[in-house]
Amino acid sequence: MDTLNVGIIGCGKIFPAYVKGCRLFRKLNLIACSDISPETAAARAKEFEVEARSIEQMLSSDDIDMVINLTIPKVHAQVTLNALEAGKHVHSEKPLAAELADGQKIVETAAKKNLRVGCAPDTFLGAGLQTCRKLIDDGWIGRPVSGTAFMLSPGVENWHPNPGFYYQRGGGPMFDMGPYYITALVHLLGPVRSVIGTTSRAWNERVATSETMLGVRLPVEVPTHYSGSLVFENGAVINMVMSFDVAAHTHSPIELYGTEGSMAVPDPNTFGGPVSVFRKGQGWKEVPLLYDYAENSRGIGAADIAHAVAAGRAHRCNARMALHALEVMHAFERSQESAAMVEIESDCEQPAPFPSGMVKGLLDE
Repeated sequence: MDTLNVGIIGCGKIFPAYVKGCRLFRKLNLIACSDISPETAAARAKEFEVEARSIEQMLSSDDIDMVINLTIPKVHAQVTLNALEAGKHVHSEKPLAAELADGQKIVETAAKKNLRVGCAPDTFLGAGLQTCRKLIDDGWIGRPVSGTAFMLSPGVENWHPNPGFYYQRGGGPMFDMGPYYITALVHLLGPVRSVIGTTSRAWNERVATSETMLGVRLPVEVPTHYSGSLVFENGAVINMVMSFDVAAHTHSPIELYGTEGSMAVPDPNTFGGPVSVFRKGQGWKEVPLLYDYAENSRGIGAADIAHAVAAGRAHRCNARMALHALEVMHAFERSQESAAMVEIESDCEQPAPFPSGMVKGLLDE
């Protein structure tokens, strides 16, 4: 069984989850890590028993087949492009890039070099959203016609150890959490045709209250509230709100409404459930999850790349879908500026669902 040797660039808060994921999937072999801070890389290497390398060493190493890019959003594009130029496959944390032109360059470079680029979120490969996909494909709610998607919070400065970048270009609720919701919806419904939206910002400065940053003032460069509608190629219309300006709420993360029923979709930032369906004459019922990977399985997208390379098939968390999501996210601000509906120019394939009966740790068997 062919495996890909993996090196992780970026040893921050999400690093341990990716280490766990890499060790869950049999086609990934994590061997090294690196970070802009050599001390951080060394500490993580010791903690998780991998080798610490400089970023330059990582990119020039012949024994690294794939780079997992866990850097901050504003450098995602450059790190990914550097890895592609070095001949490595890449799986990046979301978003693919901060700017649309950089995302397009990534897609073009990967195609030119015949390399794979994947991008988080890979949570739609988890048990919850895969179960939702099967129920929709099997007609449990009929033809999806509308729905809602809500991510409402007071922001991250009260808990995150380094919250400043969330309020810089490439951050904000849309670019932080929007990828989870938009990718989940593309997985369930297919690509987006058009967007109409508005944006706002409650404060130009925030004050961190987390233990490590208490009292630090954070300048806000981006919108912190996005509201609008996504019109999908299949005709479904989803009302979406992404906000860091909401103290509390009672909305579900995602609900879909079809001609024969409704579905409550789990939080797309998780891999599990619950999944609930309302069918005419039957009321709401929770549906058992039909797949593995209900626990935190970050790295499953990278594993899917490894399987895809071996099998010569398309991988599911692919750069074209990530570029499509990136354009949708940018469309909210474009719609605000133009006071008009924005047509989405990029396209992507609806990713293939998982087959039933897979062996844990393998994605094609």
